[in-house]
Amino acid sequence: MSRTLAGRTILMSGGSRGIGLAIAERAAQDGANVAILAKTDQPHPKLEGTIHTAAEAIERAGGEALPILGDVRMEESVQDAVARTVERFGGIDVVVNNASAIDLSATEDLSMKKYDLMQDINTRGSFLLAKAALAHLRASEHAHVLTLSPPINLSPRWAGAHLGYTIAKYGMSLVTLGLAREWAEHGIAANSLWPRTAIATAAVQNLLGGDETMARSRSPQIMADAAHAVLTRDPAECTGGFFIDDEVLAEEGVTDLSGYGPPAEELMPDFFLGE
Repeated sequence: MSRTLAGRTILMSGGSRGIGLAIAERAAQDGANVAILAKTDQPHPKLEGTIHTAAEAIERAGGEALPILGDVRMEESVQDAVARTVERFGGIDVVVNNASAIDLSATEDLSMKKYDLMQDINTRGSFLLAKAALAHLRASEHAHVLTLSPPINLSPRWAGAHLGYTIAKYGMSLVTLGLAREWAEHGIAANSLWPRTAIATAAVQNLLGGDETMARSRSPQIMADAAHAVLTRDPAECTGGFFIDDEVLAEEGVTDLSGYGPPAEELMPDFFLGE
């Protein structure tokens, strides 16, 4: 694909590993600048990667990296991340709301501490990071906010299965829906991206089925390639979308997905999509 993120600056929440890191590395291959705002400063026994190893990977891929130790739940931390990103790179062209917490417990079993954690990271964090970067997005000629959240599916299947998590993820999607309308006058695109299938990440390994589910998951690279396609589109013509990874790639002419994982019949569908 000829479209590029060369010279553009991305501020991402999370990104030490998994989908976020894959998106950052794909952007770095174009020569993008990537600031990572995340909490993992030291190695964790169950979570591969830190902000420092992510920065090294971004630079190996060809980009410039800025690792920022911080918490997307805290306004001061987010404002500091915005200021440091602008100081280092001169502006912000793209915000990626990647950070997300997950707990699939039923309402009776979900502690309010876990409920609040999901709300604060997923919904509040996405709202806050975009809001804090607004002045710099306005100044960009190619401004995008990309949030990793699903289309809002009002089938009771999803809310009825894990209400707390569904509220938190749909809150992220409402950020996309609202900002696309509210910030259209500024030329800022707001879109969401979601996978068709399970993606091989630490959350899948540790929380959603371990090795068995990992074997039925696609590589994070499919989300990275889909995100790259969305973020290189004209923001005036590509906003308010709730994109699915394989559909984005099909629009770009990529229909052979065998490089991303097992055959389709072996894959585990992700949450929130229809049959």
